[in-house]
Amino acid sequence: MFIFLDTETTGTAEKDRLCQLAYKTETGEIVNELFKPPLPIAIDAMCVHHITNEMVEDKPAFKDSPDCQKLAGLLSDGSNVLVAHNAKFDVDMLIKEGINPKKVVCSLKLARNLDPEGKIPKYNLQYLRYFLKINIQATAHDALGDILILEKLFERLLARMNKDFGPEAVENKMIEISSNPVLLSRMYFGKHKGQFFRDIPKDYLQWLSGTDLDEDMRFTVEHHLMM
Repeated sequence: MFIFLDTETTGTAEKDRLCQLAYKTETGEIVNELFKPPLPIAIDAMCVHHITNEMVEDKPAFKDSPDCQKLAGLLSDGSNVLVAHNAKFDVDMLIKEGINPKKVVCSLKLARNLDPEGKIPKYNLQYLRYFLKINIQATAHDALGDILILEKLFERLLARMNKDFGPEAVENKMIEISSNPVLLSRMYFGKHKGQFFRDIPKDYLQWLSGTDLDEDMRFTVEHHLMM
Protein backbone atom coordinates (compact mmCIF):
# COMPACT_ATOMS: atom_id res chain seq x y z
CA MET A 1 0.00 0.00 0.00
CA PHE A 2 1.24 3.47 -0.87
CA ILE A 3 1.12 6.05 1.93
CA PHE A 4 1.31 9.71 0.84
CA LEU A 5 2.98 11.86 3.50
CA ASP A 6 4.11 15.42 4.11
CA THR A 7 5.51 17.29 7.09
CA GLU A 8 5.63 20.96 7.96
CA THR A 9 8.51 21.87 10.23
CA THR A 10 10.10 24.44 12.51
CA GLY A 11 12.69 25.15 9.81
CA THR A 12 15.02 23.39 7.40
CA ALA A 13 18.20 23.02 9.50
CA GLU A 14 19.51 19.80 11.02
CA LYS A 15 18.08 20.73 14.43
CA ASP A 16 14.54 21.37 13.18
CA ARG A 17 11.53 19.15 13.87
CA LEU A 18 8.04 18.60 12.55
CA CYS A 19 5.07 20.65 13.75
CA GLN A 20 2.44 19.25 11.36
CA LEU A 21 2.13 15.84 9.76
CA ALA A 22 -0.41 14.56 7.29
CA TYR A 23 -0.68 11.27 5.48
CA LYS A 24 -3.22 9.49 3.32
CA THR A 25 -3.37 5.78 2.63
CA GLU A 26 -4.57 4.16 -0.58
CA THR A 27 -7.66 3.04 1.33
CA GLY A 28 -8.61 6.70 1.82
CA GLU A 29 -7.70 7.08 5.51
CA ILE A 30 -6.40 10.59 6.24
CA VAL A 31 -4.48 11.80 9.29
CA ASN A 32 -3.74 15.51 9.59
CA GLU A 33 -2.53 16.89 12.93
CA LEU A 34 -0.51 19.68 14.51
CA PHE A 35 2.12 18.81 17.12
CA LYS A 36 4.16 20.82 19.60
CA PRO A 37 7.81 20.59 18.53
CA PRO A 38 10.71 20.60 21.02
CA LEU A 39 11.91 23.98 19.73
CA PRO A 40 10.16 27.14 18.52
CA ILE A 41 8.94 27.50 14.95
CA ALA A 42 11.15 29.94 13.04
CA ILE A 43 9.49 32.99 11.53
CA ASP A 44 10.86 32.05 8.09
CA ALA A 45 9.03 28.73 8.41
CA MET A 46 5.83 30.47 9.54
CA CYS A 47 5.97 32.58 6.38
CA VAL A 48 5.71 29.38 4.34
CA HIS A 49 3.21 27.21 6.21
CA HIS A 50 1.55 29.85 8.48
CA ILE A 51 1.71 27.64 11.58
CA THR A 52 2.57 29.75 14.64
CA ASN A 53 3.92 28.76 18.03
CA GLU A 54 0.58 29.77 19.58
CA MET A 55 -1.24 27.29 17.31
CA VAL A 56 0.79 24.34 18.63
CA GLU A 57 1.18 25.44 22.27
CA ASP A 58 -1.50 23.05 23.57
CA LYS A 59 -0.78 20.22 21.11
CA PRO A 60 0.94 16.97 22.11
CA ALA A 61 4.50 16.17 21.12
CA PHE A 62 4.49 13.87 18.10
CA LYS A 63 6.47 11.16 19.90
CA ASP A 64 3.83 11.02 22.63
CA SER A 65 0.90 10.78 20.23
CA PRO A 66 -1.06 7.71 19.08
CA ASP A 67 -0.43 8.97 15.52
CA CYS A 68 3.31 8.36 15.96
CA GLN A 69 2.79 4.77 17.06
CA LYS A 70 0.30 4.08 14.28
CA LEU A 71 2.51 5.58 11.57
CA ALA A 72 5.55 3.69 12.87
CA GLY A 73 3.59 0.46 12.54
CA LEU A 74 2.47 1.27 9.01
CA LEU A 75 5.94 2.23 7.78
CA SER A 76 7.67 -0.75 9.41
CA ASP A 77 5.39 -3.05 7.40
CA GLY A 78 7.34 -4.20 4.34
CA SER A 79 4.18 -4.23 2.24
CA ASN A 80 3.70 -0.47 2.64
CA VAL A 81 5.60 2.24 0.74
CA LEU A 82 6.03 5.83 1.91
CA VAL A 83 5.59 8.36 -0.92
CA ALA A 84 6.82 11.93 -0.40
CA HIS A 85 8.09 14.81 -2.53
CA ASN A 86 11.76 15.41 -1.76
CA ALA A 87 11.38 12.37 0.47
CA LYS A 88 14.78 12.72 2.15
CA PHE A 89 13.59 15.79 4.01
CA ASP A 90 10.46 14.11 5.37
CA VAL A 91 12.25 10.83 6.13
CA ASP A 92 14.93 12.73 8.06
CA MET A 93 12.16 14.36 10.12
CA LEU A 94 10.59 10.98 10.82
CA ILE A 95 13.93 9.46 11.82
CA LYS A 96 14.31 12.21 14.45
CA GLU A 97 11.02 10.93 15.88
CA GLY A 98 12.20 7.32 15.92
CA ILE A 99 10.44 6.21 12.71
CA ASN A 100 12.56 4.69 9.94
CA PRO A 101 10.45 3.72 6.90
CA LYS A 102 11.33 0.43 5.21
CA LYS A 103 10.34 1.46 1.68
CA VAL A 104 10.41 4.99 0.26
CA VAL A 105 9.45 6.53 -3.08
CA CYS A 106 10.47 10.11 -3.85
CA SER A 107 8.21 11.80 -6.40
CA LEU A 108 10.82 14.55 -6.90
CA LYS A 109 13.40 12.01 -8.06
CA LEU A 110 10.83 10.22 -10.22
CA ALA A 111 9.86 13.48 -11.95
CA ARG A 112 13.52 14.32 -12.60
CA ASN A 113 14.24 10.80 -13.87
CA LEU A 114 11.28 10.89 -16.27
CA ASP A 115 12.44 14.19 -17.78
CA PRO A 116 15.81 13.32 -19.40
CA GLU A 117 15.61 16.25 -21.84
CA GLY A 118 14.98 18.78 -19.09
CA LYS A 119 11.67 20.01 -20.49
CA ILE A 120 10.37 20.89 -17.02
CA PRO A 121 12.08 24.04 -15.66
CA LYS A 122 11.49 23.24 -11.96
CA TYR A 123 10.50 20.16 -10.00
CA ASN A 124 9.07 21.49 -6.75
CA LEU A 125 5.59 20.21 -5.95
CA GLN A 126 3.66 23.41 -6.64
CA TYR A 127 5.46 24.03 -9.94
CA LEU A 128 4.70 20.50 -11.11
CA ARG A 129 1.09 20.97 -10.00
CA TYR A 130 0.58 23.83 -12.42
CA PHE A 131 3.02 22.76 -15.14
CA LEU A 132 1.25 19.41 -15.45
CA LYS A 133 -2.19 21.03 -15.07
CA ILE A 134 -3.15 18.98 -12.03
CA ASN A 135 -6.61 20.31 -11.27
CA ILE A 136 -7.25 20.00 -7.54
CA GLN A 137 -8.54 22.19 -4.74
CA ALA A 138 -5.72 22.13 -2.19
CA THR A 139 -3.82 24.64 -0.06
CA ALA A 140 -0.12 24.84 -0.86
CA HIS A 141 2.46 24.45 1.93
CA ASP A 142 -0.11 22.86 4.21
CA ALA A 143 0.66 19.22 4.96
CA LEU A 144 -2.84 18.05 4.06
CA GLY A 145 -3.00 20.15 0.90
CA ASP A 146 0.40 18.95 -0.19
CA ILE A 147 -0.44 15.25 0.18
CA LEU A 148 -3.57 15.71 -1.93
CA ILE A 149 -1.44 17.30 -4.67
CA LEU A 150 1.23 14.63 -4.18
CA GLU A 151 -1.32 11.86 -4.64
CA LYS A 152 -2.46 13.29 -7.99
CA LEU A 153 1.13 13.85 -9.15
CA PHE A 154 2.01 10.28 -8.19
CA GLU A 155 -0.89 8.95 -10.26
CA ARG A 156 0.65 10.66 -13.32
CA LEU A 157 4.12 9.33 -12.58
CA LEU A 158 2.85 5.83 -11.89
CA ALA A 159 0.87 5.71 -15.15
CA ARG A 160 3.97 6.75 -17.10
CA MET A 161 6.20 4.22 -15.36
CA ASN A 162 3.67 1.44 -15.77
CA LYS A 163 4.00 1.93 -19.52
CA ASP A 164 7.80 1.82 -19.36
CA PHE A 165 8.33 -1.02 -16.87
CA GLY A 166 4.99 -2.82 -16.42
CA PRO A 167 2.86 -3.04 -13.27
CA GLU A 168 4.79 -6.02 -11.88
CA ALA A 169 8.13 -4.24 -11.82
CA VAL A 170 7.10 -0.63 -11.29
CA GLU A 171 7.19 -0.51 -7.48
CA ASN A 172 10.73 -1.86 -7.26
CA LYS A 173 11.83 0.47 -10.06
CA MET A 174 10.40 3.51 -8.27
CA ILE A 175 12.16 2.53 -5.05
CA GLU A 176 15.42 1.99 -6.97
CA ILE A 177 15.23 5.44 -8.61
CA SER A 178 14.35 7.02 -5.27
CA SER A 179 17.34 5.39 -3.57
CA ASN A 180 19.96 6.71 -5.99
CA PRO A 181 21.11 10.08 -7.35
CA VAL A 182 19.46 11.26 -10.56
CA LEU A 183 21.50 12.77 -13.40
CA LEU A 184 19.99 16.15 -14.27
CA SER A 185 20.08 17.47 -17.82
CA ARG A 186 19.65 21.23 -17.26
CA MET A 187 20.68 23.75 -14.63
CA TYR A 188 17.60 25.05 -12.81
CA PHE A 189 19.06 28.08 -10.98
CA GLY A 190 21.79 30.72 -11.18
CA LYS A 191 23.36 32.48 -14.13
CA HIS A 192 23.36 29.30 -16.24
CA LYS A 193 19.72 28.52 -15.51
CA GLY A 194 18.12 26.58 -18.36
CA GLN A 195 21.43 25.50 -19.94
CA PHE A 196 22.34 21.87 -20.47
CA PHE A 197 25.00 20.83 -17.99
CA ARG A 198 27.21 19.70 -20.86
CA ASP A 199 27.40 23.35 -22.03
CA ILE A 200 28.22 24.92 -18.66
CA PRO A 201 31.88 26.00 -18.23
CA LYS A 202 33.96 23.67 -16.11
CA ASP A 203 35.22 26.49 -13.90
CA TYR A 204 31.65 27.30 -12.90
CA LEU A 205 30.93 23.64 -12.16
CA GLN A 206 34.11 23.49 -10.09
CA TRP A 207 32.95 26.47 -8.05
CA LEU A 208 29.48 24.97 -7.72
CA SER A 209 30.90 21.71 -6.38
CA GLY A 210 32.15 23.59 -3.32
CA THR A 211 28.67 24.82 -2.37
CA ASP A 212 25.78 23.17 -0.54
CA LEU A 213 24.01 21.00 -3.12
CA ASP A 214 21.33 18.36 -2.97
CA GLU A 215 22.24 14.79 -3.86
CA ASP A 216 21.09 14.95 -7.49
CA MET A 217 22.79 18.27 -8.20
CA ARG A 218 26.08 17.14 -6.64
CA PHE A 219 26.00 13.89 -8.60
CA THR A 220 25.33 15.80 -11.83
CA VAL A 221 28.05 18.39 -11.23
CA GLU A 222 30.66 15.74 -10.39
CA HIS A 223 29.61 13.67 -13.41
CA HIS A 224 30.21 16.57 -15.80
CA LEU A 225 33.47 17.58 -14.11
CA MET A 226 34.84 14.11 -14.89
CA MET A 227 33.82 14.23 -18.56
